[in-house]
Amino acid sequence: MEQLNELIAARQVEENLRCYTPKEAGALLGKSENWVTEAIQARRIPFTYVGRSPRMTAAHIRWVQQQGEVLPPRHG
Repeated sequence: MEQLNELIAARQVEENLRCYTPKEAGALLGKSENWVTEAIQARRIPFTYVGRSPRMTAAHIRWVQQQGEVLPPRHG
């Protein structure tokens, strides 16, 4: 059981450090690679560089998702 917990913890660390290409990020967001690339170039979405290549982390992808969130009005 302890080995399983260690494996799960290592996997979570790996996921947190992973950087996605514009193509991969687009697939996760339901957008095209071109949409992601243009949004990065226009500085409309967060990203990071790995060398000279723009990449998005899981946190960046979650940020994009949250910007589109629409909450229902409160009634009461």
